[in-house]
Amino acid sequence: MRALTWHGTHDVRVETMPDPEIMNPRDAILKITSTAICGSDLHLYDGVIPGVLPGDILGHEFMGEVVDVGPGSTLKVGQRVVVPFTISCGSCFFCEKKLYSACDNSNPVAKQDISETLYGHAVSALFGYSHLTGGYPGGQAEYVRVPFSDVGPIVIPDHLEDEKVLFLSDILPTGWMAAENCDIEEGDTVAVWGAGPVGLFAVQSALAMGAHQVIAIDHYPHRLELAQRLGAKTINFRETSVLQALMEMSGGLGPDAVIDAVGMESHGFALDNVMDTIKQKVGIGADVGHALREALMAVRKGGRVSIPGVYGGFLDTFPLGALMEKGLQVRTGQTHVQRYTHELLKRIEEGELDTTFLISHRLPLDEAPTGYANFKNEQDTWTKVVLKPGGV
Repeated sequence: MRALTWHGTHDVRVETMPDPEIMNPRDAILKITSTAICGSDLHLYDGVIPGVLPGDILGHEFMGEVVDVGPGSTLKVGQRVVVPFTISCGSCFFCEKKLYSACDNSNPVAKQDISETLYGHAVSALFGYSHLTGGYPGGQAEYVRVPFSDVGPIVIPDHLEDEKVLFLSDILPTGWMAAENCDIEEGDTVAVWGAGPVGLFAVQSALAMGAHQVIAIDHYPHRLELAQRLGAKTINFRETSVLQALMEMSGGLGPDAVIDAVGMESHGFALDNVMDTIKQKVGIGADVGHALREALMAVRKGGRVSIPGVYGGFLDTFPLGALMEKGLQVRTGQTHVQRYTHELLKRIEEGELDTTFLISHRLPLDEAPTGYANFKNEQDTWTKVVLKPGGV
């Protein structure tokens, strides 16, 4: 089969790889019909996530048609399914509590003693990401093996085309959980750092949950325009003092809740951000925390902090004093996708949530390297790339 493989920083290639096979009775094999490039794929592309090896198949946002199943799978050949990016067994302590991204059985690294691993990651396995998250081949390919296929995939009705439901795999539930973690109350102001795919879905979700005012913070004009179309107010951080603007827009208190939808590669003009970037480039530290620091300083006393942005290592100059003295509540973590897919599918069917406005480009799989380069370097106009292994 043809698949996109990682070979180093900014070096991804479409190559011929062995077809996946059933390895466990609960496995299924999918023929991929649509797959997407995610913002967190750029962390791999930029070489800032440890544990990625040459030849690894990338991609964790995908859907397709079931072409083979093991005897323990509940899927049937011919069904169309969307697959959560988190791989979860469904029966461990964490899965039974619906904490699917903390599954104790899918990721062998998570079961090691924390002293044996540099980063202490305890996340479930993820498709196409890192050997810290299980090393499972991803879905930017013609075919993929889906472990625990009786737990994760959701069957899609025939009347819904791929692009309406593809993002149930990751960014829609991630944006929804980010907003849910804010415990939104009537009258709340919610500020969202980052108007990328997750940030925009967080904006849409916060508004659907009843936020009085949602403010999106970014510097790309088109992405800010998309946030405005959803009903958000916007701040261009290159033109305006973010902290001052947020105080003015929240009656002098600060936002009731803040969402860091940027993560480890945030950008700004602060000196500490420059130092973070230097450390990241030379391998001293993995995370650039400008957006998170700013969010913690902006949120009102007693406010809520939601962090869906991906962080992979260590962060210096963290405002722990502000976190403690302001009495903030912090909620974060990889998304428990399986918890949300059925509800969100219903909201899509009823027209409450739009999932296609993000898509800017559709490419055949063989053009995936071009898609990655442009998704990184042309972020204002390349808002979301969907790859089609069968051709556009």
